[in-house]
Amino acid sequence: MLLLDAAGKERARLEGYLPNHDFMAALKNGLGRIAFVQKKYADAERWYGDVVAHYGDSHFAPEAMYWRAVAQYSASHDHTALGKVAEELRSKYPSSVWASKTIPWLSS
Repeated sequence: MLLLDAAGKERARLEGYLPNHDFMAALKNGLGRIAFVQKKYADAERWYGDVVAHYGDSHFAPEAMYWRAVAQYSASHDHTALGKVAEELRSKYPSSVWASKTIPWLSS
């Protein structure tokens, strides 16, 4: 399945079978991606936040947590959201690639 933005540009691709729970999380992550690239950061934060809140045990939750913080930062330029999510990802999803991507955001 492809998620396209209003201009018809591919923004997310889902291949193969996913259980309903993971499918909904992936779909909402894709909608968050569309909002993010359109610089609709509040909408992106809402989509990603929904994944974190309702699908926190899905494979897509760490990615949503990461991008939710990036959307918050992009809207506010307040870097504290990045450090907070870095710690949260390392705590909740320590083996996730998304936790690794936040290492530069950690305070020393």
